[in-house]
Amino acid sequence: MDRNDVEKRVTKVVCQVLGCDADIVKPECHFVFDLGAESSQSVELVAAFEGEFQIEMDEDSALEVQTVGGAVEYISKFVK
Repeated sequence: MDRNDVEKRVTKVVCQVLGCDADIVKPECHFVFDLGAESSQSVELVAAFEGEFQIEMDEDSALEVQTVGGAVEYISKFVK
């Protein structure tokens, strides 16, 4: 799976969980400051990414990821 596929799927999950429009979801967007994620939604995002990509992520390190691009980078390590 290439990085573009990962980015598209990350964007889809972010839009579903946060209820935002795909047009505003950019790699540099911060989940909290730019997209308005609340702390409970951060956990939802991790769970949704695990479901979307069929992967198991370490919740502590996953929650340290702050941006859409960071999530793409992080998830790319798990999917080949």
